[in-house]
Amino acid sequence: MATHSNFKNALIAFLAPLPCILFYLSFLHHYHNKNNSLWNWCNDHPILLVNILFFLNVNVLFWFIALLQSSLHWMIGLYWMVIPVMQLHFYANHPMAQYNQLRSWAVIILTWIWSIRMIHNYFRRENWQWGVKQDWRYIDMSQQYGKNWWCISFFAIYLSQQVLQMGICLPLYVVHSVDKPWSFLDFIAIFICFSGVIIAFYADTQLHNFFSRNQKLKQLDQPIVPILEKGLWCYSRHPNYLGEQLWWWGLALFAWCLGHNWIFIGAFINSICLGYVTVLVEKKMVREKYRADAYKLYQKNTSVWIPWFKSSSNGKDKKN
Repeated sequence: MATHSNFKNALIAFLAPLPCILFYLSFLHHYHNKNNSLWNWCNDHPILLVNILFFLNVNVLFWFIALLQSSLHWMIGLYWMVIPVMQLHFYANHPMAQYNQLRSWAVIILTWIWSIRMIHNYFRRENWQWGVKQDWRYIDMSQQYGKNWWCISFFAIYLSQQVLQMGICLPLYVVHSVDKPWSFLDFIAIFICFSGVIIAFYADTQLHNFFSRNQKLKQLDQPIVPILEKGLWCYSRHPNYLGEQLWWWGLALFAWCLGHNWIFIGAFINSICLGYVTVLVEKKMVREKYRADAYKLYQKNTSVWIPWFKSSSNGKDKKN
């Protein structure tokens, strides 16, 4: 039964984005037809087109599928890691695209690396299964809104995701709409993006290993370790979030190099949202009795995002 459900969810995930993919491929095949007003409009409004496709195919269709699956909103989390790649190739192959080939290849390679790392971490965390769990934040909200959650979820999960993801992915459009020579700042953007991916990879791997060890301790009826404070987690309480932020700020730097000074607003709003998520995560950690005291001490002695050495009070607390 579990295998059947896993296969069904995998099939749904692969088939769900097909409407917008097929429409875009049809557009690319027929856009030269000047007598067709629809293709002319799609040719002249790439950003508006991608937002309409996102609204219809992700917001409406994914939400409807979630309702059919008893409000299991797992696909939006999975496609958060895939949609930037789809947008990247949407902008790069659009008839209006113009860009520096070297910069485009750098952004394409980096975005694919980022996406593959995120997808690998997602399925590793889900024990390589499709749609088994959904984000704990959605579960909390569903309990908060009760019977109205089916309607509120469309705005709280899907529409809000569109605003955020369309905003932070705008650098992908800028990179493929401005043709300027390669500059030294492009090297800095590559370094920031790649550093973010590496930091997030190691942080998530250390977190995964921590949970795996605790699971084995549970099976052996031994006490588990309440918090992770080794490796990158010794210097930052959320190094995985730090790595993710570096990725989006580095991506925005590519567009800033091309003269779009406003482009950082997407990364800035994303940082604010992740800051709010950080508060929710830490409140959740403190609510769990078996780790509450240890985590409060961890909060006191360890930097939130930016890595730094332990507070000097740590040694005194350990002695006490």
